Amino acid sequence: MTKQIAPPVRLSNQADEMQLDVIYGYLTRSYWAEGITKARVKKSLDNSLCFGAFSGKRQIAFARVITDKASFAYLADVFVLEPYRGLGISKQLMSEVMRHPELQNLRRFMLCTADAHGLYQQFGFSPATQAQNLMAIHNPDIYREMSA
Repeated sequence: MTKQIAPPVRLSNQADEMQLDVIYGYLTRSYWAEGITKARVKKSLDNSLCFGAFSGKRQIAFARVITDKASFAYLADVFVLEPYRGLGISKQLMSEVMRHPELQNLRRFMLCTADAHGLYQQFGFSPATQAQNLMAIHNPDIYREMSA
C-alpha cells in the first residue's frame, strides 16, 4: 500500500484569489447547493469571509464564513476537491478559519453538516444544546426551483 502525500498547500483568505469556476463547479454538484447559479455563488463570495487552499495556482479547497465579525458566524460551503481528500487539507483549512482574527471571541459560531461531524468536533463544534430553541426556514430545493 502506497501512502499518499499531501502536496504543499498554501492557505489564503484574500477574496481576489478565490477561483469562482472551481468553487461553482464543486457547489453545483454538492448535496447542499445542487443547481445553484454561478451569479448566486459569486454574490455569496462577495458577501462572506472566504478561505481557500491552493496547490500551486489551483484552488483545491474552500470554506466560507458568514459573519458580523462581532458576535456571530456561520460556516458554510466547506469542501476539498476529491483528489486531495484524506491528506489533512480540511484540517489545515479549518485551522486557518479558526485562527482568523475577525472570528475570535464570537458568542456563537454555527454550521450545519450531514457528514463531517468528526472534523468539526476537532475544532470545538458540538451538537447544539437546547436545539429546541433553534428555528430555521429551510428551502432545500430552492436552486432547482429557481432554474426551472
